[in-house]
Amino acid sequence: MQKLSAEQREQWETDGYLIIRGALSSDEVAFFSEEIDRIRTVPGYEPIRGENVPIGHYGWLPHAASLDNSEFMDRRDLLPYGKHFVDLVDRPNIFDLVVDIMGPYITLSMSQAIVRAPTSKFPGYTHTDGGEALRRIRVSDSCPPLAMKALYFLTDTSEPEMGNLTIFPGSHKRQIPYDATEPVNPYSDGSKQILAQAGDCVLFPHAMWHGPCRNDSDSPRKTLLYNYCQLFMRQYDFQVTSNIAEWCTPRQRRLLGDLGYDFRPGSYFYVPVDQEEVILEQEPAN
Repeated sequence: MQKLSAEQREQWETDGYLIIRGALSSDEVAFFSEEIDRIRTVPGYEPIRGENVPIGHYGWLPHAASLDNSEFMDRRDLLPYGKHFVDLVDRPNIFDLVVDIMGPYITLSMSQAIVRAPTSKFPGYTHTDGGEALRRIRVSDSCPPLAMKALYFLTDTSEPEMGNLTIFPGSHKRQIPYDATEPVNPYSDGSKQILAQAGDCVLFPHAMWHGPCRNDSDSPRKTLLYNYCQLFMRQYDFQVTSNIAEWCTPRQRRLLGDLGYDFRPGSYFYVPVDQEEVILEQEPAN
């Protein structure tokens, strides 16, 4: 499996992110962009707001929120929409690097498609993933991350203020104090807007402060996100049992939570004996 270069390793450890240029081909970019437009028209999980519904929760939407492809969309649990979404789970040119960073004892935790509309009404926002808990947790310099994500760009954000992913380099190790009255935003000191081309992929840990800046361009920003976590942490946007097993390779099934046996106490806490063989796609040891 591919490994990080010395330069990539240094950047990851220092700044906390990597940009993989041309991770998707131009044909793949066009295909997945059209797929985002397609799944907008069918039912799926979208953010919901209402009485007694905590922020960040998603509900099943039985119809399209908007049929305008330039409007905002945030769709979760992409894998049931097609085998092509399953195949991105362990796409070698990205997944190999995820494994090199995190180790083989991992699982897929989330898949997501986001469209950021061009608008003057949304100023952007900044957050860490994992909610209130992970906001307070930092691993040591020598530890792999608890969780990380791969963000694929399907549109260019090659100039500032195009809904760019904005990060705070180094914040994966150096906590930014959280203040609800004056929250960190994409224009706070230390922020960096990622200039990317369609097809690029950015890797970064959940502990990194990040988020979209405003989109002053004439076009929506489209991205796909695949999140991974250490196996003991479990998935958080789909059930472990999957109705897409026939699409999956053994490694993909393992990443979706199939441990090769029925659940019992201790599952996911202690990994299956063949975990490394399955994730690294090695031949079984004699």
